[in-house]
Amino acid sequence: MVLKIHNTLSGKTEPFLPLKKGEIGMYNCGPTVYDRAHIGNLRSYVFADIVRRTFEYFGYHVHQVINITDIGHLSGDGDAGDDKMTTALKREGLPMTLEAMKTVGDKYFEAFVADLKSMNIELPKEFPRASDHIEGNIEIIGLLDEKGYIYKTSDGMYYDTSKFPNYGKLGNIDIASLRAGARVEVNSEKRDPTDFALWKFNNEIGWDSPWGKGFPGWHIECSTMSRKYLGQPFDIHTGGIDHIPVHHNNEIAQSEGAFGVPLANYWLHNEFLNVADGKMAKSQGNFVTLETLRDETISPIAYRYWLLTAHYRSPINFSLEAVRASQNALIRLMSHICNITEAGNIVPSYKEQFDMYISDDFDTPKAIAVVWDIMKDENVSLGDKRTTILDFDRVLGLGLDAIKNTDEPEIPAEIVALAEAREVARNSKDWKQADALRKEMESRGYSIRDDGSGYKILTI
Repeated sequence: MVLKIHNTLSGKTEPFLPLKKGEIGMYNCGPTVYDRAHIGNLRSYVFADIVRRTFEYFGYHVHQVINITDIGHLSGDGDAGDDKMTTALKREGLPMTLEAMKTVGDKYFEAFVADLKSMNIELPKEFPRASDHIEGNIEIIGLLDEKGYIYKTSDGMYYDTSKFPNYGKLGNIDIASLRAGARVEVNSEKRDPTDFALWKFNNEIGWDSPWGKGFPGWHIECSTMSRKYLGQPFDIHTGGIDHIPVHHNNEIAQSEGAFGVPLANYWLHNEFLNVADGKMAKSQGNFVTLETLRDETISPIAYRYWLLTAHYRSPINFSLEAVRASQNALIRLMSHICNITEAGNIVPSYKEQFDMYISDDFDTPKAIAVVWDIMKDENVSLGDKRTTILDFDRVLGLGLDAIKNTDEPEIPAEIVALAEAREVARNSKDWKQADALRKEMESRGYSIRDDGSGYKILTI
């Protein structure tokens, strides 16, 4: 099976050719751990998980890296404002020290991992932290210095984008749109408004360097960590489309300027998740977390399912009503799986359809449609339906293989599905979600009693 993926670098959907047969190196831009991730952020990691699962489904070994930014990410894509981690220190009343910064970083990193697990996202091989790679940053900045790419201002060391002729090649960016007054703040000491900080001076908090005490720029951190764990070039780099104009073009400029070879061969970007007021963003104050969804008795897996009903390169408009509708669809699917007790075989014709869609730029909406087509096909045995859908779920990641067959036909299957989802939440110590699912069961006329061997469903 030839996989076709949309490469932002070429602007085309093209056949995927790995650097090494049967192996994939993939870097996913990770979170800045100064606050909880919102569900818009999490769309990127669901997409990255689909990419990984798809390649594994087709027999590849995937070396996945998600970086953790715990220093150096300023309030915007430019080089002004507070570091987001120092903003978190002020918000939480902690001292302005590297030790306190690590405490904050640990707190929100653990919350991020919990979010990934609750959405059935496979964890990467590495979660490298920016603060653990300062020496690597300094080495690459030093190499750029030797090659004449950088210059000094009063607040830091900057990359001279005029020295990199292909700056803006990712996404075919109109550089004029990045001039002063666009996305990058005005700085009179910059030679060009698109120039960006490699090292920011700070006498109060940071690390020593040949250029002065301070901390690395956000962009250099990703160049350092991706090269260390995956080499250069590597196969796939992913992120949200907001990273294209500045962050990812800056990564390319500094990595390729330093080493003279491509950073990554394929660049994949997911579209925004929008709310009524536009793009979901913490800076806009219009963000929703998984905790918000739990308060609305919506499962993180249901949110995952809802995301998969839209293509990753299409914007998607969030509403609680839309996600609730997806949750109801997922419960119906779970109930079908619960009611099938017999074994079966994968149906070749449906597998061919599924494989065709998922290998064509990860077309999850069409792949999910195949799931429902097979469920409605009366010419396919129940055992074959279940076995085929579980095979597809290796990519979709809805956790359907964890659904146990029920021997209680008098209990509606959707109630059993809710009970099973609650059991998963309890096992992962997600007590709030478990309680929300219990309340949902009660609203439908059933209670649940836990005992030493599991649980028992009772009518109210």
